[in-house]
Formats: sequence, C-alpha cells, structure tokens
Amino acid sequence: QLQLVESGGGLVQPGGSLRLSCAASGFTLDSYAIGWFRQAPGKEREGVSCISRRGGSRNYADSVKGRFTISRDNAKNTVYLQMNNLKPEDTANYYCAARFVACSGDVGSYTGWGQGTQVTVSS
Repeated sequence: QLQLVESGGGLVQPGGSLRLSCAASGFTLDSYAIGWFRQAPGKEREGVSCISRRGGSRNYADSVKGRFTISRDNAKNTVYLQMNNLKPEDTANYYCAARFVACSGDVGSYTGWGQGTQVTVSS
C-alpha cells in the first residue's frame, strides 16, 4: 500500500505564502511521480502541479504558473509545494498522490491519496 500525508495548510491573506508538504511513512517515493491536486467546495478535483520521480520534470496548471513551485527531496521522502502570491481562488483542500514513474493529466491514474490539507486565502 502507498499512503501519503499532506501538511502545511492554513489561513493566509491574499498575497501571502504557504509551503505544503507531502510525506510518505514506511514507503520510499523515489519510484513515483508526485502530483498536487486541489478541490474547492462544489468543484471537481483539479491538478495543480506534478514532479517526476527524480525531479527533472515539473508541470504546473496555468492558473498557478509563476506563483507555485514544486520540489522534492527523495532522501527525506517528501515533496513540497511552495505557494506564493496566493489568491482567494486558490482556496481549496490540497491533496497529493503518486503515479508510477511519470506524471499524467489523468487525475484518476494517481494513487495513495492523503487526507488533504486545507488552504484558505481570505482577507
């Protein structure tokens, strides 16, 4: 089984920053691409970013390009999402999940979903 745990969410004002973490306990992530996803109330889950298993390839949704940065430290079994210049429309529950080797735009192809961490951007 593959299980990930998200952390780092919180309440922040527009323009603020947060860094989310996605960690695995009892598993190694070096064979997996890791994606970040978010889901706002009443909306479908959408892809935010993804990083390949070695970190050489990084993908971002158009809505977050230039503001979010994904990174990973396989030695720490952790993937990060640095979120800068946050906007109210970024408010959502953020999830991470794994896919063998490579990223994909197909949300359903990921596994090991965590419980999510809430990000609220409000003044």
